[in-house]
Amino acid sequence: MTESVAERIAAALERAREMPPQLRDVVEKLLIDVAGLCVAARNTDYTRSALAGWEGNGSCTAIGHARTLDAAGAAFVNGTSAHGEDFDDTFEGGPVHAGAVIVPAILAIAERNSIEGSDALRGIAVGVEVMCRASLVAPKLIHKAGFHPTAVLGAMGAAAGVAAALHLSRNEFVHALGIAGSMASGIIEYLAEGAWTKRMHPGWAAQSGIRAADLARAGFVGPRTVFEGTHGLYYGFARTAGGDWAKLLDGFGSQWLAASIAFKPYACGTMTQPYVDCARRLAKKIDVENIKEIICEAAEGTVHRLWEPLAAKQRPPNAYAAKFSQPYCIAAGFVLGHAGLDAFTEERVRDERLRGLAAKVRYEIDPHNPYPDEFTGHVRAKLRDGSVVEERQPHLRGGRSEPLSRADIEEKFRLNCAYGGWSAAQAERFLAFARQAFDSRIDLSPFRS
Repeated sequence: MTESVAERIAAALERAREMPPQLRDVVEKLLIDVAGLCVAARNTDYTRSALAGWEGNGSCTAIGHARTLDAAGAAFVNGTSAHGEDFDDTFEGGPVHAGAVIVPAILAIAERNSIEGSDALRGIAVGVEVMCRASLVAPKLIHKAGFHPTAVLGAMGAAAGVAAALHLSRNEFVHALGIAGSMASGIIEYLAEGAWTKRMHPGWAAQSGIRAADLARAGFVGPRTVFEGTHGLYYGFARTAGGDWAKLLDGFGSQWLAASIAFKPYACGTMTQPYVDCARRLAKKIDVENIKEIICEAAEGTVHRLWEPLAAKQRPPNAYAAKFSQPYCIAAGFVLGHAGLDAFTEERVRDERLRGLAAKVRYEIDPHNPYPDEFTGHVRAKLRDGSVVEERQPHLRGGRSEPLSRADIEEKFRLNCAYGGWSAAQAERFLAFARQAFDSRIDLSPFRS
């Protein structure tokens, strides 16, 4: 019998005993970033709804909330909150948002099962690695088919991470992945009107991974060929029975792509970030009032999510829809000088200065754009006097070419905590916890308010 992709992953993980030291630093950054985002979103309507809509109580922590939940519920609420403002980490080449899926899943089972911190560390690293590598197998095709890669591949990554953290056997690990394949979901129709469903995708994937691993540990059987089968994951969600399996398998357990996770400087769609940087630089050179038209070169693979329908993107109906509007985010970079959390409020999205400038923004497809291997930015402004100024950016700031430092991540965390109503002392207590979280058993109970 030919060894399946899931079996090859399981075998590779059994051989992988040591993780590079820099991987712990990345995992700690993920923990800090995710926790700060959970706090930032803790008073939002969608987080309140996620918390109120979950029935099961238990011993696990929804960060920033007094109520405790079962493991699946804590993973769901934390994952939803962490991704809710689209300010969470991303993986270049995917793109997928791994931290908002994997960290909540592992924190939940760490509390439920009282596992060692070292096992939690390994679980997060493994889950992120599976999710990121899986995103490279059939790039762009999951999005093109109408699904959200973070949601679909997140269920697989969470199942792998939980299985690794709980020391499931090789067969149980394979079954967990097989079961998770039937729990994967997540359509991108939220783009139509800025609905909330994208926000819950990481949370749903996180709890799915926990349930899949629990079922596998209890003896439930899933398909070995969940990835590559005739009716497997990629056939269902990417409309292909093929894929570059080497991207998933080669070097697994010895070359950790998770170490190159990117952290966002802005609270909006990943591919928009370099455009905001370009707009901010141009705003220092020209008077925004003198802009007649803005033309941006764009990758074809981003147009259906961030540029079209153009008239709707130029005038997004609500603050959440604005996060996936290239014209609005570029206008925010010019007018506000940032695209942080304060740029995406219902009041801001109705600001006529922003709407007026966004209406001047359009795009041209660049057939040579390297997306998804690189996320680039380009903004060209035509001024009323006929002159033209432009800025380009060849990479994502915060990504592998220009990473954010640990100090940057911690400062982002502090600002997010302040936004969500935590005191400076509460924020510093969590940062102290994060520095040693993986040296002992994880206890999140001090962070339930």
